[in-house]
Amino acid sequence: KKGNFMFKLFLFFILSIQLFGNIRVATAGNVAFAINDLVKEFYKETKIKVIPVIGSSGKLTAQIKFNAPFDIFLSANMKYPNYLYKIGKGVKKPKVYAKGRLILFSKNGINKIEELFQQKSIAIPNPKTAPYGEATIQYLKNKKLYNRLKSKFVFAPNVPATFSYAMQVTDSGFIARSLLFKFPKLNNSKNSLAKFSFGFWAILFSLFKYTIIAGSIRIFLRKPTKFLLV
Repeated sequence: KKGNFMFKLFLFFILSIQLFGNIRVATAGNVAFAINDLVKEFYKETKIKVIPVIGSSGKLTAQIKFNAPFDIFLSANMKYPNYLYKIGKGVKKPKVYAKGRLILFSKNGINKIEELFQQKSIAIPNPKTAPYGEATIQYLKNKKLYNRLKSKFVFAPNVPATFSYAMQVTDSGFIARSLLFKFPKLNNSKNSLAKFSFGFWAILFSLFKYTIIAGSIRIFLRKPTKFLLV
């Protein structure tokens, strides 16, 4: 009986959100090439429509701070969602839903990080607004390479733009590994020289919508097959 009740309750939640409207999701750039597949599969399972808006975590945070109409924030680190929660822009604490990796990518291939010294330009996400850019700087400093390479940096506004720069403008770029999932020929493990584990966080801003959809979204994102960002 309990299982039957929970199933009916879940159906009520799904029907309620369908009547309530679409879900607007502020999405960090590292999820750009995975979000459409996630949206399609989520709709297939729940019949709930999701509208993703892609940008850097920092810029999305600024929009949310000034009441941009988002229901969920998928950020590339913990700092921004925690900040928003602290200032009252969320009804529940942020939750981890996946992990990610920072990689060094070159369209021509790169086997050793020392090869960067022979390159003229290196694309990185803007560290002021993109967690992957901040992680790139930290990685290079830890390896004592930052001062020798900083003159080569070309800053991109977000992770997808960094990938575009690395494909069209610069010799290489530090990007999220998830961006290569759509390009299997480019997804060479030799390029995965710099790896960082990230937590990706979800925060919901409407108490009504949280009550209605949080359970289904949490279950969906925590399924093993949904951990695309590794």
